[in-house]
Amino acid sequence: MKIRYNSPVILTFTLVSTAILFIDSIHGTFIRNFFVAYPQMDFSNPLTYLRIFSHALGHQDWNHLIGNFAFILLIGPILEEKYGSKRILTMMIIAAAVTGVLNSLLFNTGLMGASGIVFMFIILGSFTNFKSGDIPLTFILIIFLFLTREFLESFQRDNISQFAHITGGICGSVFGFKSVK
Repeated sequence: MKIRYNSPVILTFTLVSTAILFIDSIHGTFIRNFFVAYPQMDFSNPLTYLRIFSHALGHQDWNHLIGNFAFILLIGPILEEKYGSKRILTMMIIAAAVTGVLNSLLFNTGLMGASGIVFMFIILGSFTNFKSGDIPLTFILIIFLFLTREFLESFQRDNISQFAHITGGICGSVFGFKSVK
């Protein structure tokens, strides 16, 4: 038996995010400089364009990273096998960009982490046995539970962006419905 790099996009995403947090634990400002989508982005600054996407790679601490990647490593390889590496990477980039730009335009808080991608994967995962002309009950239940939880948690004062979760879930729904043949 040999170890196989079975899900190149998901595994690379995991390794890069882990390396970024490790470097930040030594450097101290690495994440803040490159991996946070700031509110009211300065579009004259070239780093702004990087941060629109790169915020998904930065995480506050090890608990934040492990919480996100437990789901990404569980669901991601299944989705990468179903949709292909190029397509899943495109979905991840689009979800990061949409959450980064909308957060900057609508909120006065920064954004970091892969939570939007996690929720995109959760919703997209409910489409794995989706057939044209019907809607799986699992999709309806996930949407109901997901939206209820995110709505209720949005009233708590915490450092969690429920907006990014909901936006990621919407991206997953759009990608899922577009993929039905």
